[in-house]
Amino acid sequence: MVKVLTACGNGSSMVIKMIVENALRKLGQTDFTVNSCSVGEAKSLASGYDIVIASLHLIHELDGRTNGKLIGLDNLMDDKEITEKLSQVLE
Repeated sequence: MVKVLTACGNGSSMVIKMIVENALRKLGQTDFTVNSCSVGEAKSLASGYDIVIASLHLIHELDGRTNGKLIGLDNLMDDKEITEKLSQVLE
């Protein structure tokens, strides 16, 4: 199972969560869980996830808090960017 955490600083993590779930399905993933939270909460939760996704300008706050992959996004609402970056870390 792939465990993904989406984190944001402006309250849009639930929307990002839905976009990530759709992207994972497009990439053929069937066994995954996606959770969302604020970046502040992610600092204590990140260690329990395989992939942590946040805005590029906030992702550095999560450095060293997980052994999983960190994905920084330029545009949190860009389906294409999310799918491409997930594809790279799932290889």
